[in-house]
Amino acid sequence: MGGGLGGGSSDAATTLMALNHLWGAGLTRAELMALGLPLGADIPFFIFGETAFVEGVGEAMRPVPAPNCWYVVIEPGVAVPTAAIFSAQDLTRNTEPVRIADFSSHHANRNGLIGYGKNDLQQVATRLFPPVEEAITWLGRYGDARMTGSGACVFCAFDDEEQADAALSNVPAIWTAWKAKALSRHPLFAMLVQ
Repeated sequence: MGGGLGGGSSDAATTLMALNHLWGAGLTRAELMALGLPLGADIPFFIFGETAFVEGVGEAMRPVPAPNCWYVVIEPGVAVPTAAIFSAQDLTRNTEPVRIADFSSHHANRNGLIGYGKNDLQQVATRLFPPVEEAITWLGRYGDARMTGSGACVFCAFDDEEQADAALSNVPAIWTAWKAKALSRHPLFAMLVQ
């Protein structure tokens, strides 16, 4: 909770998908996404079930290939309330919009999103919650470390599992950390009516 990993949204999406299946409702993926949007802007993404370029409130998605990599994720011991980040006076709201063409060309050239874009919420979160900044700085020794969502977790991509394991073995004991393999599709994707 408060990690910026979309856990609540993922749980809600999975619940909608499971109930649709168990009750035999026969709702399509698009119909489930429409049901999920009023509950939370990230819920349609999890129902969409694929790595995607997301626009609008969170309802307009186009699939993009996921990088074939591993991630190390650090939970720096603080929960970041989303409201605190979005209500901060110093939150910048003037970043140039990203176009799918920009995103796609970078993805194709770099085997992933390493080094692409930025998280506008990170500057505010690191100011309000110094442990987030400490984790970014530490993990940044291995690559392009960034904060997840509105925080507080921090991640860095690695080319292979061995590199992720090497970094993971050095994470200071004050933090909880784990590795994760990138997925192109949600494990329940096949049970959705397209």
